Amino acid sequence: MTATTVDAATDVVPARTARNRPVPAPTPYRRVLRVELRKMFDTRSGYWLMASIVITSVIATALTVILGDRGTLDFEDFAAAIGSPMSIVLPIIGVLAVTSEWSQRTALTTFTLVPHRSRVLSAKLVNTLVIGLVSMVVALGVGALGNLLTSVITGNDAIWNVSAGAFAQIVLANELGMLLGFALGLLFRNSPAAVVGYFVVTMVLPGLSGALASAQQWWADNAAWFDLNESRFLLFDGSLTGQEWAQLGLTSVLWIALPLLLGLRLVLRSEVK
Repeated sequence: MTATTVDAATDVVPARTARNRPVPAPTPYRRVLRVELRKMFDTRSGYWLMASIVITSVIATALTVILGDRGTLDFEDFAAAIGSPMSIVLPIIGVLAVTSEWSQRTALTTFTLVPHRSRVLSAKLVNTLVIGLVSMVVALGVGALGNLLTSVITGNDAIWNVSAGAFAQIVLANELGMLLGFALGLLFRNSPAAVVGYFVVTMVLPGLSGALASAQQWWADNAAWFDLNESRFLLFDGSLTGQEWAQLGLTSVLWIALPLLLGLRLVLRSEVK
């Protein structure tokens, strides 16, 4: 008896080849800049904060014309009057440029759409500095109109005694204030904490530094090497000496660059919820 062996046919299933999905192109940096700029304006608080730049400039100019001695008013008087509210409003813009992502709970969405957080943060920083520059130009234009109006009222020639160099120093002083606010925003990632921190640095610490200078001669002689306010406010007064520029550079590193780097490291490494 012979056994018949039947070889069962085996079906060979062809291996499935994985589809090659195209790698999506990274979001263009211009688009990131444009979106981050729009986010600074598209909330009610952001809109009115930006509008307050023009509003405070107009109010400061009007009060200078009404209350000032019109016979002696010049462009420097208007620049000084406008500079005071600008030194308060602009750093808050720097703070909110960062902290709004956490206060509005949009950080997770933002960093999901653009996973490279450094690109988002750099776009926020660029927009903050550009807004500061444009704001100062607008404020200077409002002050120029006030100077011309005073000239028309009094019949005297308008005095233009703010040079391009002096204006550049004023812009630098306000940009440093915005950078300080931006750094504190990265460090705290909370709007009230960062705003309070900014006012502590700019309003409380100068008083403490003055008290310490009155008690310690060494601090009175060397405070400008450690006090950002003392060195930064010299930019509003006129030209700086070489030593004063060095003091400004050192205090900027201590009070702006180091907190900025620390805050950047925290944002890049922390878990976003």
